Amino acid sequence: MTRPGSRTRVRPRPRRHRRPPLRRRLALTASAAVAGVALTVCAGAYAVTVYTLNRQFDLQLTQAATLAIQQHQQNGPGVQAGECRYLAAPACAQLVPASAADDPKESYLLPVTGAVRQVAGRDRAPYFSTASVAGHPVRVLTTPAGKGLAMQVALRSDGVRRAERQVAGLLAVIGGAGVPVAALLGYWVSRSGLAPVARLTSTAERITATRDAGHRIELPPAPPGPRGREDEITRLAVSFNTMLDALEESLAAQRRLVADASHELRTPLTALRANAEILLRADRLTPRQRERATGALGRQLREVTNLVNDLIDLARDEEPQLALEVVAPTALLEHAVAAARDHWPHIGFVLETTPAASAALTAAVPSRLTRLFSNLLDNAAKFSPAGGRVEVAALRAPQDGPLEITVRDHGPGIDPADLPHVFDRFYRSRTARALPGSGLGLAMARQIAHTHGAELTAHQAPGGGALFRLRLPTDENSR
Repeated sequence: MTRPGSRTRVRPRPRRHRRPPLRRRLALTASAAVAGVALTVCAGAYAVTVYTLNRQFDLQLTQAATLAIQQHQQNGPGVQAGECRYLAAPACAQLVPASAADDPKESYLLPVTGAVRQVAGRDRAPYFSTASVAGHPVRVLTTPAGKGLAMQVALRSDGVRRAERQVAGLLAVIGGAGVPVAALLGYWVSRSGLAPVARLTSTAERITATRDAGHRIELPPAPPGPRGREDEITRLAVSFNTMLDALEESLAAQRRLVADASHELRTPLTALRANAEILLRADRLTPRQRERATGALGRQLREVTNLVNDLIDLARDEEPQLALEVVAPTALLEHAVAAARDHWPHIGFVLETTPAASAALTAAVPSRLTRLFSNLLDNAAKFSPAGGRVEVAALRAPQDGPLEITVRDHGPGIDPADLPHVFDRFYRSRTARALPGSGLGLAMARQIAHTHGAELTAHQAPGGGALFRLRLPTDENSR
């Protein structure tokens, strides 16, 4: 509890940092990549140019040293040529002995170090170095020249340094100009690359605002090559359009279901209201009239209840996930035939099974499989004339094959124009519109068969009538 007068410290909520838009991030990434490549190329070009300039200059200095040795190898220690202070002059050269005691009286033009003495004494390999003569930078090559002597040859290198600075300035300008170019390229890449995503987003927002799933994303013309040449964005747009097709079909099916359900419920609800109004005046009715009205009301309540239950099952568009059991389909079929005989006493039901079919087992939900059989039997009985016969057969061949169950009636049969639609929801042919029912029985039978991995088809029976064939996988095939 908080003490009176005390203050409750409210912990501030952590601020959520919003990430920048994808287009901006892609533009920055592309710009940084292009700018990095441009700067790397400029740096590499500068390094290669400097190396080439110095390499050429060292080769020139080596040639000058070879020429100086040939010209002055017979001379003693001292300066042999001292014109390297001038840019256009030939190389300056001097001979240095291994021992300082043998140095001439005149001073050397180039600096003499211990390394130079080591080269003269053959204790060190030739090497390049830098020095300054009369305030000008020079490049010096020290190499052996005769017994106990080292030749130092120098050339002015300020021309090479100037060329290096010019190359550096030129590449800096190119690299600096490459950064805004990279930014423009990054913006163009992000704009063109994300254009399909922008269209996808606008389409999704339009569908959300208008609730109209008929919009589609405009796709670029198909490439002349194989389908694999389509990029990922195009495939995303195609997948999105496919999803919109499925969504539009689902919404259309939902609208049809609502419209058909309202149409089918209107008639029994009107009859229920009429019978309820009649029963409200029960004191004016004879006992027989009350009994008839009560019976009609009960039948209509059962019809509405069954219709609502069927609508709930079909609205799921799939069977509920119930526990599967290993059952004998023929036993369930016999139970359904017995119930149909009680429900349709004026119809003769004939059941024929083979020993192989009776021994077949399958993984199924018993109540749903029984519902499938009952719907097929009720449909056959509804179209059979009074005193007619419904033939039911359960066959299985070969021994380990699927179980085939057929239900045949001897009614008017199925018109060829109606055959493709007999399993549609609420579909009723012209001959069935005067009969009881909602047009959901066969649709539910097809749905139950589909969820059990079975195949349910409708055919014209030879000699007249309708034939429904159910191919149900047995337990050996369903493993």
